[in-house]
Amino acid sequence: MIQVTPVILCGGSGTRLWPLSRTGFPKQFLCLTGEHSLFQQAAQRLGALAHSGISLAAPLIVCGEEHRFLAAEQLREIGHPLATALLEPVGRNTAPAVTLAALAATANGQDPVLVITPADQTITHPAAYTQAVQQAITHAAQGHIVILGVTPDKPETGYGYIHAPIHDPERGDQANPHPIPVQAFVEKPDLATAQKYLQEGHYFWNAGMFVLKASTWLQALAQFRPDILHATQAAWQQRSTDTYASATFVRPDKTLFAQVPAESVDYAVLEHGPGSAHPIFMVPLNAGWSDLGAWDAVWNVLAKDPQGNAHVGDVLATDSHHNLVHASHRLVTLVGVSDLVIIETADAVLVADQSRSQDVKHIVQRLNQEQREEHNLHRKVHRPWGWYDSIDEGERFKVKRILVQPKASLSLQKHHHRAEHWIVVRGTAEITNGEQVLILTENQSTYIPLGTVHRLSNPGSIPLEIIEVQSGSYLGEDDIVRFEDTYGRQTP
Repeated sequence: MIQVTPVILCGGSGTRLWPLSRTGFPKQFLCLTGEHSLFQQAAQRLGALAHSGISLAAPLIVCGEEHRFLAAEQLREIGHPLATALLEPVGRNTAPAVTLAALAATANGQDPVLVITPADQTITHPAAYTQAVQQAITHAAQGHIVILGVTPDKPETGYGYIHAPIHDPERGDQANPHPIPVQAFVEKPDLATAQKYLQEGHYFWNAGMFVLKASTWLQALAQFRPDILHATQAAWQQRSTDTYASATFVRPDKTLFAQVPAESVDYAVLEHGPGSAHPIFMVPLNAGWSDLGAWDAVWNVLAKDPQGNAHVGDVLATDSHHNLVHASHRLVTLVGVSDLVIIETADAVLVADQSRSQDVKHIVQRLNQEQREEHNLHRKVHRPWGWYDSIDEGERFKVKRILVQPKASLSLQKHHHRAEHWIVVRGTAEITNGEQVLILTENQSTYIPLGTVHRLSNPGSIPLEIIEVQSGSYLGEDDIVRFEDTYGRQTP
């Protein structure tokens, strides 16, 4: 029986999908198509690989420290086995990320086949995806590197291509029951070259999905980029581990990992493969794939009304055509406009021409340069214990709506510059307020003086909601001193 370990690469910030995608809540955790996030969809697709010929392990998630609880909670929401999360202290691109996964997969003396996929893609035909991956697994178990090549349906200039001549382009993978040797990887082409690739039929989009044994990756990396391998091994050997619920968090040494060269899988290994001792094979994938890299791609995959508009939320349109509208918090109306992207959130609105949707990243760059918080966090901020929504703010005061999940608890903490008033609006709160421990229910309240050690917990079986009113000279999130924390967080 073939042992398989799914690997979900969960890095990236999705800047071209701002203002929904932000650094603190990037696109892989958003529900852009259907009821589940792109990350959840990736986990479900990989879970569907289990069958009589495969022993499927829980997935390895490679993500940043700041997203570890998002990943664990979203897996819990879909009833998926909680995974081991390999936490990158700093982003170093996909080659070191895959190396961490290979080291983790072989730590107990095993050598499974790794099915590696980014977390921020969508597939509209999952059965075709499963079939292609199963074919790739069978070949990878023999020690080969197998990449999934997406069958193109248009001349796309935004993707790299795989050159893999097939016997009959009209029949595609039906004419090739076995993976096809890759001749070359080619860079993103201009439009004329992309049209030529589409006509020839021997070129496929490189979607960053590949399958190989853990040992195969480590051997190939040792040949082509031993500097990446040795630096990542050094950080891995000094790793630390802790747990949250049934999830395991593994942290390579921060100082050593920062010294790992940043490189993609393609440049580090795959592009060296053709003609080497580590040849690359390809399985064609025709499964309705999209990387949802920008808002025009989201419009392409969503259902349309009779006027060609795709809309989410409370939207009314008249004499308007081929628009994408995403309304998160209020009614959005359109009159006499076409080919626009309109994205409404609680604290920002984007209006863009669909043909310029790639340029949204320039807005994010300006927000970052001006150190505006809108590039990083939404008004509603998710935490491992629940979330808070900053609903009002002025000079020397801030008002938050806070939800605490059942049996969850905030850290034991104090603030140097603010006092807090808490009013329970739903559920039961257990509150540590200095030397007192209080139980408060709906319509009851308490006051936390400046400098008082305090904690908010939910001992009940339903979510706890409170309104928090802060007052003081400084109301930043970094005014916090933690004494105890269930989730291993440190004082900022």
